[in-house]
Amino acid sequence: METAVDAPRLTSAAAARVTWIAQRQGKPGLMLRLAVDGGGCAGFQYRFGLESAVGAGDVTVETDGVTMVIDPESLPFLAGAEVDYVEKIGAAAFEVRNPNAASGCGCGSSFSV
Repeated sequence: METAVDAPRLTSAAAARVTWIAQRQGKPGLMLRLAVDGGGCAGFQYRFGLESAVGAGDVTVETDGVTMVIDPESLPFLAGAEVDYVEKIGAAAFEVRNPNAASGCGCGSSFSV
């Protein structure tokens, strides 16, 4: 486990939402995992999950006591990105602001580099 200088950043709003989810599930200490998979209409898509342990080679970022975990294969696609939790009328979701994304799809769930 290591923290990379160019690792994505987790906002306080995103950290608060992870804490809320973990408390609701009765599993304090859950971590947010962010990964990049091939697919989606633009070529790559973000995958979010909850983890209870850090894997070998994973990079971690901490905000307000909440840890975000990124696998080493996804890290180059996420360097300098910011993960936020955004609530809008009719929708609420984790959102990735990624400076590496050259374009995205209309639904906002996939991107290209």
